Amino acid sequence: MTKKSTSIPGLSFSWKRALGITQAKQKIARETGIPTSKAGLERKIGNVILKALLGKK
Repeated sequence: MTKKSTSIPGLSFSWKRALGITQAKQKIARETGIPTSKAGLERKIGNVILKALLGKK
């Protein structure tokens, strides 16, 4: 017997969003130009290293 999900599709709750943490992180990222996500930070660091090694395009 499988358990059915009773949640409503597309409806979710985020405590970080409710407290304003998400908005604060976005504001900091926009002002400093440094992304707060892991993937964004890795992408930015990779671009900086490539530009340093290969020079400007």
